[in-house]
Amino acid sequence: MSFRSGHHFLQLPGPSNVPERILRAMDRAVIDHRGPEFSALVPQLLDGMRELCGASGPVVLFPSSGTGAWEAALTNTLDPGDTLLCAETGQFSNQWAEMARKLGFAVEVLPGDWRHGADPERIAERLRADRGHAIKAVMVVHSETSTGVCSRLPDVRAAIDAAGHPALFLADTVSSLATMEYRQDDWGVDVMVSGSQKGLMLPPGMGINVISIKALEAHKRSRFPRSYFDWTPILELNARGFYPYTSPTLLLFGLREALQMILREEGLANTLARHARLAEATRRAVRAWGLEIVASDPREYANSLTAVFVPDGIDADDVRATILERFDMSLGTCFGQLKGKAFRIGHLGSINELMLAGTLAGVQMGLQLHGIGTTAGVNAALEYLAAPAPTR
Repeated sequence: MSFRSGHHFLQLPGPSNVPERILRAMDRAVIDHRGPEFSALVPQLLDGMRELCGASGPVVLFPSSGTGAWEAALTNTLDPGDTLLCAETGQFSNQWAEMARKLGFAVEVLPGDWRHGADPERIAERLRADRGHAIKAVMVVHSETSTGVCSRLPDVRAAIDAAGHPALFLADTVSSLATMEYRQDDWGVDVMVSGSQKGLMLPPGMGINVISIKALEAHKRSRFPRSYFDWTPILELNARGFYPYTSPTLLLFGLREALQMILREEGLANTLARHARLAEATRRAVRAWGLEIVASDPREYANSLTAVFVPDGIDADDVRATILERFDMSLGTCFGQLKGKAFRIGHLGSINELMLAGTLAGVQMGLQLHGIGTTAGVNAALEYLAAPAPTR
């Protein structure tokens, strides 16, 4: 392996860069997870997560990935064989649906083109047709990490209400939490699914559920077999500051630091505004390169990442490989029907204007080595970023 000076640019849509101060917050001796220091930490984190999510209900922090939190959302609220409605928006919506099938649920997918978010009108139409209320839950990915498309969750909630349907509303916020506006109570989401490794700027290893009162009541009625992901013992022991099993102690100290940075220092509104500004700069660069953004509807642009089509006849993964080899920067691959046709630029978590400028310069150089784009891309982004940022 050849020597690389400087630092590697990790510009995936997650895991994202972990700030030095979060690394330092986790760089400590392991404490007794049955002791008083730990029991004082847990309620702080649960309160902070409720504030971050605009939620009043219970929060569960699992030692798992976001995939584990998907499983928990399903198995804690539903019965074996229940029917679920899933809006296809990309790779991760499909993986969630496939998990549900493997768990024995009947899954009905509303097909999508991977360039648009969940269609509220189609959801309402399907729910109105379900007069017997066989559908027990609607599954939507807020920010589809595989495509950079954001579903309009308030509109989906309105569609469910307009249909007069009692289905639970389950939302994946793995790449939108702390990068885009999310308000659990106001938007009527029943179970939020997320993870630690993206907007929260932590290493992978923590799955998150935020639970509505309606979902908690469904949990009490649920007959689905579960053990590790069962909410009941976690919620009972969390009330005293503990866990029913070994907790991810050091990740929890990192989460405390992340919440301090987002909520108390930068401020959530400013965190979201920063992500919106960097995302818009990225989109301006893409357009100036003469390339097309995967997300078709400007209302559905994700602020955590941008997926970019390359011209026909060029393999997007070859472009990514060139950028990694020449400029020591990792970009995200695409999956399924987008494989080889597009790549993903992550601009979430601990990132500022200069980091984004370096990212876009690396992308631009890689594109030019493949005969794509012009120098106008970075210039378009810099002109936008050089303008005064809105103050709040």
